Amino acid sequence: MSTAEAPPSPTNPSVPSFIPLEANPDLLTSLLHNLGLSSALAIHDVYSLTDPSLLAFIPRPAYALLLVFPLTKAYEEHRVKEDAERPDYEGKGEGEPVVWFPQTIRNACGLIGLLHAASNGAVRDFVVPGSDLERIIKSAEPLGPRERAKLLETDETLAKAHRDVAVQGDTAAPRAEEDVDLHFVCFVKGKDGGLWEMDGRRKGPIRRGDLEEGEDVLSERALELGPRKFLEREGEDLRFSCVALAGSFE
Repeated sequence: MSTAEAPPSPTNPSVPSFIPLEANPDLLTSLLHNLGLSSALAIHDVYSLTDPSLLAFIPRPAYALLLVFPLTKAYEEHRVKEDAERPDYEGKGEGEPVVWFPQTIRNACGLIGLLHAASNGAVRDFVVPGSDLERIIKSAEPLGPRERAKLLETDETLAKAHRDVAVQGDTAAPRAEEDVDLHFVCFVKGKDGGLWEMDGRRKGPIRRGDLEEGEDVLSERALELGPRKFLEREGEDLRFSCVALAGSFE
């Protein structure tokens, strides 16, 4: 299993560092359930973004797609150029089509990806009332991005839930301060019917295009608008993996 993270060091030494999460469906599912997502949903391995027979193994609808990819020079150049053309995101409140969290915690891109998956679209109906996950989402909604980042930085329950799962991976967990060159990005379907790329390292959420009513994040249109672009950009680099949030097999 790959361990994924965004490498930039925080400019503020008081910002916490987390142990990078493995892209392990069982561990990611456990973290979501421990925070307060219904056991009716689970994380599943996605073995192909192009083979319909392999995509057919995923229960539908798929509510979120988390892509783990290498932070290559080509990607970083693309990110910097695209972000330079976009203003800083200042959205907040119930009018947002998606709830976006900036990543300021070092080595927390997996956690941020899971929060994006659980905070948006129809997944909100599967958040257990009174849970820590519901508390975090409801507390974050009226806040701007900087305040949301501070909320996550100071949430001890969230940090403990992450730590308890991160140390259980199939491989030895890296130290929280260690640089790792893989990163999580999440794709969700927003309240506006759009496919949104959710990455806490970006200036904000990015709307990649429209989805029809019956289309989910594993539909042909969604895959073309989102994750396949990463594969096309990186060419021969094979350090990609993918998981999806969908119905549980249990």
